[in-house]
Order: sequence, then structure tokens, then C-alpha cells
Amino acid sequence: MSVENFIDTNLFIYQIETEDVAKADIANRIIRRGIEAGNACISFQVVQECLNTIVRKAEISLTEKQAEQYLIDSLSPLLRIYPSISFYRRGLEIQNRYQFSFYDSLIVAAALEAGCKTLYSEDLQHGQKIEQLTIQNPFIERPTH
Repeated sequence: MSVENFIDTNLFIYQIETEDVAKADIANRIIRRGIEAGNACISFQVVQECLNTIVRKAEISLTEKQAEQYLIDSLSPLLRIYPSISFYRRGLEIQNRYQFSFYDSLIVAAALEAGCKTLYSEDLQHGQKIEQLTIQNPFIERPTH
């Protein structure tokens, strides 16, 4: 399997909360484009983190029914990476090599397993390359020319 982009949990949270309109617009554009083009994915971990956050912690909490609809409409079309022993081993290797947290290491491992070229996340170092993967913080302002 190979898809171009991996979307981290924080983008889904910004899409839902909409407190920061600019971030919500960017997140929505990346997520919608990924679903429509079929060129993005997420892992089981992103689904778990997202559902936990939107039901329990988000500024604008969703009801169980709304969370279920979000799962169907936004998360399930992108879900492609599931756990395995080799997946966890790769996560541990990434954690050891790059000194990321265990959960960030699993996100990177999932993106690599999917063959992604870009990992959209604001939690890791923008521009860092790990194998074929480049971490991109889509919320960093780019200079205009």
C-alpha cells in the first residue's frame, strides 16, 4: 500500500473545534482533499486519539451520535493502518533512533508503513526527514513572494 500523505490527530481536532479559523480551514482542506483524492491515510491510533478528544476534551465536545457520524464521514475513509508486532517493533526502533515519544514514534511508523511522503503534524519538527517521509507542519506561515 502506498499513499502520499498521513494526517495526524491534531488536524482533525482543529477541523472540529474551529476556534482558530485559519487552522480549521487548513485542516479541513487537507482532510477533505485526502478523502476526495484518496491520497491520504490515518492509523487506528489517530482514530482513538481523535474520538477520545472530541467526546471528552475538545472545546466543542461532540455528542456520541455526532462523534459516530464524524467517525463514518471523516475518519473511516482514511483509516488504513492497523497494529501488528512488526509495526510496534518499527515504532520502538524509531523511538530509540529519533528520541520521539512512543506515541509520536507510532505515528511515524504508521506513515512509513503506508509509504507516505508527507506527515502532516504540528507535534514534530517541521521539515525533518525520516527515510522517504518529510514532516510538514501545515500551520507554519509561509513567506509570500
